[in-house]
Amino acid sequence: MIKIMIAALTAFVISAAVMPLVILLGKKLKVRQTILSYVDNHMGKSGTPTMGGIGIMIAITVGCLAFCGKDNMLMLITLFVTLGYGIIGFIDDFIKVFFKQNKGLSPIQKIIFQLLIAVIVSVFAYNNALVGSVVYAPFTLKEVNLGVFSIPLFMVVFLAFTNSVNLTDGLDGLAGKVSAYYTFFFALIIAVVSYCAGDGQADGEYGNLILYCAVLIGALTGFLCYNCYPAKVFMGDTGALALGGGLGCLAIMSRLEFVAPIVGIMFVATSVSVILQVLCYKTTKKRIFLMAPLHHHFERKGVHENRIVSVYSAVTAAVGLFSFILTFALAL
Repeated sequence: MIKIMIAALTAFVISAAVMPLVILLGKKLKVRQTILSYVDNHMGKSGTPTMGGIGIMIAITVGCLAFCGKDNMLMLITLFVTLGYGIIGFIDDFIKVFFKQNKGLSPIQKIIFQLLIAVIVSVFAYNNALVGSVVYAPFTLKEVNLGVFSIPLFMVVFLAFTNSVNLTDGLDGLAGKVSAYYTFFFALIIAVVSYCAGDGQADGEYGNLILYCAVLIGALTGFLCYNCYPAKVFMGDTGALALGGGLGCLAIMSRLEFVAPIVGIMFVATSVSVILQVLCYKTTKKRIFLMAPLHHHFERKGVHENRIVSVYSAVTAAVGLFSFILTFALAL
């Protein structure tokens, strides 16, 4: 426990220390956020340095590699996946900033790169004895063997997380805070899984996954020192895709794919709002929400973004706590 706390503190210090350098470098190189025309109420944020995800990835990498113990294969895979998706986001941000193209990589290019990593990791997970085709049912942690169908499930988890976190990254501190609360309670549930496993190697692997969670929370907290309203830096797709890929991989490596959408209810709500908006408009030419994703709808309703971020965080924490307590009560 002490090592985990020190690892989280180390990640926090590194992230908080690196972020001013990212901001300074962003200003010198004019690596600044371009606000799309339809988000007109955010025009005042145009020019804010972006690519803060670089600092998050540095902090996560140092924290994980410096403090991980033995039986760390699942954690290292999660770390490398985090960095892999972060690189995709970095390329996207780079195109936006340096080539003055608001949309960066095309949707097709993004999906291809995301699928490439998802396929590789999904096949590996399926053939790995510590993951395989078994997933845990929510709360009871009863084992469910999906066989070969686990591979497409893993791929869906990756795509769902990367795009959901990316969509949630629309207000100052929103994606960072929701991800931090999500990761905290998800780590507690992994701790229950570790206790139930009762196996030395599995216990070590799950312990290192919890370490990854602690380091991620530390890195996000350091980033939020500069990202809370009014934001001095944005994480960009560099951070959003890294976060999404990492959280998706964490769910797969811990066999908690069906628990993830429960604890991550606000990620789900964000994505569902976009899907419903698109489907409704294409079929009826009418919109359900004033603007999608959902947090922009609330903004249009006149709710200040600080209140939206607070509510999103509170709901995530409440559902996460409920999920942990129920899992603790039913699984042990």
